[in-house]
Amino acid sequence: MGAEQLEQTIADMKHYADAHHVPIMEDEGMEQLLALLTGQQPEKILEIGSAIGFSAIKMAQSLPDCHIDTIERDGQRYEKAVQFIGQSGLSDKIRIFQGDALEMDISSLDKDYDAIFIDAAKGQYERFFEKYEVLLANGGVVYCDNMHMHGLAELPMADVPKRKRTMIRNLKKFRDHMMEHPAYDTQLLNQGDGIMVCRKK
Repeated sequence: MGAEQLEQTIADMKHYADAHHVPIMEDEGMEQLLALLTGQQPEKILEIGSAIGFSAIKMAQSLPDCHIDTIERDGQRYEKAVQFIGQSGLSDKIRIFQGDALEMDISSLDKDYDAIFIDAAKGQYERFFEKYEVLLANGGVVYCDNMHMHGLAELPMADVPKRKRTMIRNLKKFRDHMMEHPAYDTQLLNQGDGIMVCRKK
C-alpha cells in the first residue's frame, strides 16, 4: 500500500466520523500529539479507546518503527477500525483488541510500553490509568486527550450540564491527582481539546 492509499483511508475515516458522529481527535490536538510522540520515539504504544482507528493509524503513519496495541469496547466501531486499518496497509503495525478496557485481562498485552494514550470514557480516566500504568516502562509517558472537554472542565461545576457533572468532576479529580503524583512529571497542554502529558520518573 502506498502513501496515496493511506491518505485516502485517512480522508475516508474523517468523512465517516463526521457522517456518523464518531469523535476523533481534532487536527490541532492530533498534530500536537504526533509532535510529542515524534520527539519521544516510542517503540510500543498502548491506546485505550480506538474508536474507528483514526489515532492509531495516524500514530503508525508518523512512527514507522513503532507498534501499536489499541482497545475498543464498541462492536460497531471495532469492526470499522479493523476495516480501516486493513485498508490503510498498516495491519502489521497495529493490533486491535475488542473489549472493555476496564474488564480486559491485561496478560494478553505486552509489558513495558513506552507510551500509553488514553482517549476513552472521560469519566473513567483515573481507573484506566490505575489499571494500565503497570504496563508503562520507566521513563514512559501517559498521554490523555480531551482534558478540557470542550471547555466544560474549565467551568464552575454549577455551570456544567447536570448530566455531565460526574464525568467532569472525575476528569478534574484525575487531572489534579496527576499534577501532584510523586512518580510522574505532568503538564497540561492547551492544543486541541487539551492534552495531559505524564512522564514516569
